[in-house]
Amino acid sequence: MWPGMGRDRLTRGLVLRLCLLLTSLCVCVHIYLELGSRRGAPSHLILGCPTQTSQVLPDKGARTRGTKDPLEPNFGTEDRAIKRMVSYVRTLKNDSVAGKTGGGANPSTCCPPLRPKRKSPRWHIELEPWASDSHSLEEEARRFLHYITTPQVSCAPPSPEGPLVLQGQEGPKGPWAVCLDRRYSLAQRIHTKHCRVYSLGLGVEDKTLERSLARVGCEVHCFDPSLKQAHLQESDMWLHRLSVDWRDPNPAIPAQRQHGNTKKLATILNDFGHRQVDVLKVDMESAEWKILENLVLEGVLSSVGQLLLEVHLHWAGFEVGGDDPSVVRYWFSLLKELERAHFRLFRYHNDPAKPRLFLHRNFLNASSTYTLGWINNEWRP
Repeated sequence: MWPGMGRDRLTRGLVLRLCLLLTSLCVCVHIYLELGSRRGAPSHLILGCPTQTSQVLPDKGARTRGTKDPLEPNFGTEDRAIKRMVSYVRTLKNDSVAGKTGGGANPSTCCPPLRPKRKSPRWHIELEPWASDSHSLEEEARRFLHYITTPQVSCAPPSPEGPLVLQGQEGPKGPWAVCLDRRYSLAQRIHTKHCRVYSLGLGVEDKTLERSLARVGCEVHCFDPSLKQAHLQESDMWLHRLSVDWRDPNPAIPAQRQHGNTKKLATILNDFGHRQVDVLKVDMESAEWKILENLVLEGVLSSVGQLLLEVHLHWAGFEVGGDDPSVVRYWFSLLKELERAHFRLFRYHNDPAKPRLFLHRNFLNASSTYTLGWINNEWRP
């Protein structure tokens, strides 16, 4: 009786161990199949690194990477997965630092390093420190007025054999003038008939400068929302029924549908297929501050060679809020952003016939309107 009981116990132990082994094997197979179905790619491409097996399959007739017999199961799924993964690897290789510098990837590693993170978009400008601890309007105004009336670079007059001297209707001392100094590119661009001019206005400003630039061969685009036709060519200039704003209208909002002819400058450049503008003239009757802010935040200024800007100081401007010292600090900070974008002031003009108003008051004998000429000293068209 005792020997029989020992054999039964031994048999039950072996059966129990066999059952545990089979259960473990089934669990492993299930996990493997589950992971394979979720990833949808062969095991040798799971990490995004094609191996020698994926490149050449000698037992299938030396097939190239990414091909599979159409008679095999899941042909379409695996083929698409391989194409997606191989494309991903090639993208990384092209965008890697080694690829850009001309060197290859490290042979000891499978895949090149990931591309660096892009800079996050800017949502606001950086305000400059206050002019004084007291945050007074007088100190802010003195700093601002001194800044816009102190040219940072000189602009030599063009040589006699150069292009036509381009001025506004008041002659050499008029409000609008471009820099034709041969140290910069505009004179050469005019000579080769490759210059492009954008004039942003509301249809009432002087167009003498634009006509002069058009006569010497520049491609001139004037934007006027009051035109009856969408696009019109007149006196060697293109007139467009568009107004430049600091935002694009939302067609889903009924109140903004009527402003369908209003767009951001970046949108207009993209629609026209223009990458560079030699001269950008802005006379937007107090909308210039928010438009300039948009140009700074969206990086449009890098496509501009010269910026001719009329600023209005008799009030804060459209959608510019805060008390008077904060408004002037904001104006100053915007112009300092121009300087960070490699623009330098080469000219300023104020019309003595304009009212002497600064934020609704006669302050420091400041004019209500100044015309500023800025040149991008690192612009290479």
